[in-house]
Amino acid sequence: MGQFCKTVSLGITGASGAPYALRLIDCLIKANVRVYLMISKPGQVVMGMETDLKLPARSAEIQRFLSSRYAAAEGQLQVFGQDQWTAPIASGSGVADAMVICPCTTGSLSAIACGASRSLLERAADVTLKERRPLLVVLREMPLSEIHLENMLKLVRMGVVMLPATPGFYHRPESVNDLVDFVVARILEHLGLDQQLLPSWGMDNSDSS
Repeated sequence: MGQFCKTVSLGITGASGAPYALRLIDCLIKANVRVYLMISKPGQVVMGMETDLKLPARSAEIQRFLSSRYAAAEGQLQVFGQDQWTAPIASGSGVADAMVICPCTTGSLSAIACGASRSLLERAADVTLKERRPLLVVLREMPLSEIHLENMLKLVRMGVVMLPATPGFYHRPESVNDLVDFVVARILEHLGLDQQLLPSWGMDNSDSS
């Protein structure tokens, strides 16, 4: 692992929620985590719709762009194409310490639940499951059908952490960024990483009594 504290695979699909993914990349880089990033073409389209960020087309260009944007160390952020089957995360011998799919479409959820492995993202999730590594799925969909719920239950029974993008309000959010940070903070906690985005319940430092 070298200079990085751990390695996390991050899959970005075409569900709404691109700001969650970008904030998570930022926090992982700052936490000295090596990130293996996969972003689907629909994910790139949605990112362009929901943010001011216009990603380049090719994986190598995306890697250079995001590495510069988030001041990543050399080799800290690696971007893989969806057909890049030689990527380390396509094999159990190169599996990351954990994987997050953020945001996750119900289509990707279904593919992972049945082991379809049609893309590198789905294969990486399949490998994560078979190697018994943590897999976090940040689903973004409403309302949920019986099919969605059955797929979620199937994965939860395999040990997957189902973490829907449903921010709370007890921390009195004042901006969209505060809502984004709520979800990202929960992801970081489940990855075993320290986070300063959100105080724990009952630990609000603003209450000095």
